[in-house]
Amino acid sequence: MQGNRGNELYVLKQVSIREIMNTILMRLRFQFAFGLVIIAGLPFLLLQNYSLRYTSSRDDSVFVAILSLIFCLYVFRRLTAYSSVLGSAFIIPTSSLVYGLSLIVLMLLRLDYSRFFLGMSYALNVFWFYTLYYFTVIAKRHAFALVPVGQVKTLARINKADWVLLTEAAGDPRQMDKPCDAVITDFSADMSDNWQRYLARCALLGIPVFDYRHVREMLTGKVRITHISENTLGTLTPNIFYMKLKTIVDFLIAILVLVVLAPVLILAALLIKLDSPGPVLFRQKRIGYHGLPFHCYKFRTMEEDEASAGVEEDVLESAKTKPNDPRITRLGRFLRKCRIDELPQIFNILKSEMSWIGPRPEVCVLSEWYEGELPFYSYRHVVKPGISGWAQVNQGHVVEVGDVHEKLQFDFYYIKNFSLWLDVSILFLTIKTIFTGSGAK
Repeated sequence: MQGNRGNELYVLKQVSIREIMNTILMRLRFQFAFGLVIIAGLPFLLLQNYSLRYTSSRDDSVFVAILSLIFCLYVFRRLTAYSSVLGSAFIIPTSSLVYGLSLIVLMLLRLDYSRFFLGMSYALNVFWFYTLYYFTVIAKRHAFALVPVGQVKTLARINKADWVLLTEAAGDPRQMDKPCDAVITDFSADMSDNWQRYLARCALLGIPVFDYRHVREMLTGKVRITHISENTLGTLTPNIFYMKLKTIVDFLIAILVLVVLAPVLILAALLIKLDSPGPVLFRQKRIGYHGLPFHCYKFRTMEEDEASAGVEEDVLESAKTKPNDPRITRLGRFLRKCRIDELPQIFNILKSEMSWIGPRPEVCVLSEWYEGELPFYSYRHVVKPGISGWAQVNQGHVVEVGDVHEKLQFDFYYIKNFSLWLDVSILFLTIKTIFTGSGAK
């Protein structure tokens, strides 16, 4: 009797710990209320020196802090849907954008504001969301219960979560030896009646039940595929409405960026001319949207003779850019590391041949080679190619078939989850990549 009582206390203790995590830290009301105290309340008290006097500058600053908290919290909760592969790269850019725009609006409307308040609120905003990210994403390691059917056991090779293998389809799903976030199964596998009843009980009790493919994608950011007919994409056609909207937004942003970065483009062109003989721009035929070829523009980063490739039988090898490639000039290596060499592709965006975000366009000869080795390779052309993409921020530049097969899994994940929020995630990760220089060749 006492043994059973001890087991009940153990289960209650485990459940209470998880309830604290799930019902407090993960709740929107807590994240907003506590964030409000830190981001708006603390600067409010310090600015007024505990005084109750009302001033217009304080009121406007508090209003900006509250709006910024709401927007940042909204972005945070949407983007942490990709938390296992996204990281925290979006926190500082989002906070900087919100507070920067708010400051511009205050100045244009000639409203009073406190620089001290906004500066401290900004710093505390960044601190709060990094703290929130740590406790809700990093420190919280997911645990999943596995129904031993089909391909579910293959998930155990992923070390980004704890796996609990269920042994029998009996008892209360809430009374597991280790509390789990969800139950994972293979919906395409043949299951016994007992396991089907068990999964039904889980659903009735509010315990999430996922297909193993969904969890694998969530943890790895990749869609595994062997044949296009076996895909888990749901549909082979991405969101048409978002694709058209994205084209318009890409064009407008390209015009704005072209105006802002014109001095950088001119300076880069002059330095390339001074660094080595040859043209400033490098034009290369690549495969784009709907599998149609187009000329992709880049700043030249290789010696002219080497970059224009030699004899016919060496065309395939010359199209590959390898690590520490001797053809790359000294200036070219810097341009590649900072991704400045990609800036002329703004003109490809203006011509509607490319997008800011999408699978990277491949050289024609390499694309033909990959299609010969990977029959479903051409499916990546169902969306416009981009200057940056999901594969680029997760894997970097690759050329060999084995690596390209993994790259396709990232590309297919992007196509399957084709949306504004995934594009925003990639944008923030790209900013991080530019500063770290990772993935450059």
